Amino acid sequence: MAIAVFGSINMDLVVRTPRLPVPGETLTGHTFFTVPGGKGANQAVACARLGVPTRMVGRVGDDGFGEQLRASLRGYGVNDAGVLTTPGPSGVAVIAVDDAAENTIVIVPGANGAVSVADVARLEQALSDVRVLLLQLEVPLDAVIAAARAARDRGVVVILDPAPAQALPEELYTLADIITPNESEAAILTGLTVADDAGAAEAARVLLARGARRAIIKLGARGALVADSSGERLAPAYAVTPVDTVAAGDAFNGGLAAALSEGRSFDEAVRWGLATGALSVLKSGAQPSMPERSELMRFLGAIYSGAQQP
Repeated sequence: MAIAVFGSINMDLVVRTPRLPVPGETLTGHTFFTVPGGKGANQAVACARLGVPTRMVGRVGDDGFGEQLRASLRGYGVNDAGVLTTPGPSGVAVIAVDDAAENTIVIVPGANGAVSVADVARLEQALSDVRVLLLQLEVPLDAVIAAARAARDRGVVVILDPAPAQALPEELYTLADIITPNESEAAILTGLTVADDAGAAEAARVLLARGARRAIIKLGARGALVADSSGERLAPAYAVTPVDTVAAGDAFNGGLAAALSEGRSFDEAVRWGLATGALSVLKSGAQPSMPERSELMRFLGAIYSGAQQP
C-alpha cells in the first residue's frame, strides 16, 4: 500500500558553525550549502527511500528553486504529480547547525503559504490505494484539517506531526490516529513542562484526552514516549554518534509510516521510526540523510541479532 504526504516543500539554506549564535552576535561559519527540504518533502523522501510508493501533494514557486525541488522529489522516487507550481517564491528554511549537531531553523513559507483547501482535491485523487497520510503544520491549518478529513473518510491512517507547534482546534486532534510532537512541541501544545519522561507521559495523556488515538513524544537521544489506550511506555533510542540532527524527526515519521503501510504492528513501526531517525543523523542535510531500505534492514538485523544493543 502507498503513502501520501500533504505538506511543505522547501529549499534549505544551511550554514555550519562552531556553535549557535546568541542574539545580536555575528558569527563566522565554516560551511554553506543548499539542499531540498521541507517537513512534508522530507517525510515523503524518507518513505520513498524505504521502498514504499509515495505521493507528494503541495506547492513550489515558479522561481529557480521550484524545479530543483520537484526534480529532487522525483530523483528520490516520490510521485510529484500532486505538486503544483504557483506564482512567486518557493518556501525556504534558513538553518544553522553547530559542531555538536544542534540546530536552529527559520522558515519562510513562500509557496507553502498558498496551499489551501482547494489542494485537497489533488490529495483525494492520490488516496485510492493509500494506507497512511502524513501531515505537518508548515502549510495553512485549514488545509491540513481538510486533508485529515478526506483521509479519515476513506479509512486512511492519519499521522500528524504538529510542527511548527501552534494551538490546534479540537477537531484536528480527533482526526489524528497518531500525533508525533517532540518535547518542545508537546510543551507548547499542552502548556506542560516536558523535561523528562514523566513530563512526556503527562503531555501524552493530555493529547489523548483531546482526541488523538495514539501519541508519540519524540525524545531525541532518549527515544520516544508512546501512549495509547493501554498506557504509556518508553521506546529507547538506538545509540549513534550524530553528525547532523536536521530532519531526524521527519525520518522518524517516515519510518513509522513505512512500517504501518506494510501492515506491521504499531510497536514495530515505532522501532522502524527510531531506527530510521538514528540512521538519518549520521549524514548531513535533510533529504540526503534519509536511509535506504537496505541500510535500515541491515541496521535492524544487527540489533535483532544482538550485534548492537537497542
